[in-house]
Amino acid sequence: MNYQSPNYQPNTQISIFPPAVKHLLIINALCFVALNTPIIGGPLFAYGALWPIGSGHFDIWQLVSYMFLHAGFSHIFFNLFALWMFGQAIENYWGTRRFTVYYFLTGIGAALLHMLIGAGGAPTLGASGAVYGILLAFGMMFPERPIMLLFPPIPIKAKYFVAGFGVIELISGLSRANSGVAHFAHLGGMLVGFILIKYWGLKGESYRQ
Repeated sequence: MNYQSPNYQPNTQISIFPPAVKHLLIINALCFVALNTPIIGGPLFAYGALWPIGSGHFDIWQLVSYMFLHAGFSHIFFNLFALWMFGQAIENYWGTRRFTVYYFLTGIGAALLHMLIGAGGAPTLGASGAVYGILLAFGMMFPERPIMLLFPPIPIKAKYFVAGFGVIELISGLSRANSGVAHFAHLGGMLVGFILIKYWGLKGESYRQ
């Protein structure tokens, strides 16, 4: 039985760089270069970062544009590595159109929850909210797949890996509100992802026949 809607067809070929993931990687890399380029970087940060509503600098497009700006090399490296590692599996499984809709909706949802609960006074940058949404999708679509940890170097099932990240983010968000990390944006991406997957009626690979 195939649980996919007729409007969202899976990709016919498996790719390690499916279209949406590939273009997201390229756009994020280009934006990172632009953000660190004199003259361009200042205005891009001023208009593209996600500013708190009360700051006087907020604009509606920032709910999307903030996802393509990153604060430093390690920030963009880990976000884009996770996007590729988990995102290519989800895009191949769902198809490009559904994956793209999901990515942007989780990113927007992450921004909204962050602004509602934990925005603080500083602008927010990064694709982490959408990436956590992708991580949640991976855990729900491929719950039994092993993920090899670095520390300690042992395999753990995806469902436990994702659940562990969710718990860590919740505890960190409640106990380290001023850490400079948008923990509630991460949780927002996971929450919106869960709602979308349930609303669309998507099933993991173990349910497919």
